[in-house]
Amino acid sequence: MNTKKTIKKKILIIDDDFFIRDIYATALNSEGFEVITAENGEEGLQKVFDKTPDLILLDILMPVEDGLTMLQKLREKNNYGKNVPVILLTNLSAGNEDIVKKIAETEPVYYIVKSTLTPQQVVLKVKEIILPN
Repeated sequence: MNTKKTIKKKILIIDDDFFIRDIYATALNSEGFEVITAENGEEGLQKVFDKTPDLILLDILMPVEDGLTMLQKLREKNNYGKNVPVILLTNLSAGNEDIVKKIAETEPVYYIVKSTLTPQQVVLKVKEIILPN
């Protein structure tokens, strides 16, 4: 009998769209991840430091506090904040110069346009980034 306890990897999904949060949470839960959600950058930043997720899926355009502002604050906070992997999820194309500049400054691990990948493909990207081979 295997008595070794496996620790679930925690994923924080920060998106103001309930449907998006739900679809990604469902896909990630079905693969054994522990999922935490937040509706905006302010709530997300609080949950980051309360729950210390292994990876963050972060929308850019949100009310209260947008994702890039939240990510900038996260990266300035401490070593954990500087190093936690972040995948930006957005409907914006990377053609906007201001967005590209801010993305470069905050160094997310990956940038995904939501409409180009299925939730299953996002799960594969999450696994690629945080699960050991």
